[in-house]
Amino acid sequence: MTWLEMAAVLLAGTAAGTINTVVGSGTLVTFPTLLALGMPPVAANVSNAIGLVPGSVSGAIGYRRELVGQRARVLRLASATVLGALAGALLLLVLPPRAFETVVPVLIALAVVLVAFQPRISSWVARRHAHLGGLPENGARWVWPGTGLVGVYCGYFGAAQGVLMMALLGIGVDDDLQRLNGAKNVLAALGNGIAGVVFVLAAFGRIDWLVVALIAVSSAVGGQLGARYGRRLPPSALRALIIVVGTVALVALLR
Repeated sequence: MTWLEMAAVLLAGTAAGTINTVVGSGTLVTFPTLLALGMPPVAANVSNAIGLVPGSVSGAIGYRRELVGQRARVLRLASATVLGALAGALLLLVLPPRAFETVVPVLIALAVVLVAFQPRISSWVARRHAHLGGLPENGARWVWPGTGLVGVYCGYFGAAQGVLMMALLGIGVDDDLQRLNGAKNVLAALGNGIAGVVFVLAAFGRIDWLVVALIAVSSAVGGQLGARYGRRLPPSALRALIIVVGTVALVALLR
């Protein structure tokens, strides 16, 4: 890997760590970058998933004030995330690489659509919040299995998992959206961590450790930037960047 390529990975990792903390979907920056550098899709996904773990942890730490009083809720949903991420990571390793290469364009397209319509999703979530009442402290009953399904997606690919998780929590849990974003960051860190452990144990030969190190360091920095400054950035600018990068990746894969 050349110095210019390493710089590109560092820049992508920083952007991904920031975006994951603020909105989710940072994978749509790092994954296409790795593909553009010539990495096979499965190896790129595995290396990217492991590398983004420190960024997710960094973002969760940055939101620690919003996590006060949410211990019981987060622990309950964490069990669903662990089981789901474990299943998703195993699916990635068990299914043939061709299956992942076939599914990835669909997942990227879905993620891009979710990011593009995030304002409408957020608006809908806000309207639902205005009418919520009488929900258990840890959320509606369907929040736990829904969190598990998002965990499966996180373990298998993970782009826009934050958008999915925020929509799920926003509808099913009666709490401030910033506090829910803090919970989302913890669950994302846990899901990425579980998938990363599985990949290290079972897919060691597919991991590019230089890529992992570059993304790990830069995404951790990005996580802190997202927690400290990301809320001040125009959401439209972040969404535009994600949509452009994801669309370019989708076109490149389909060609």
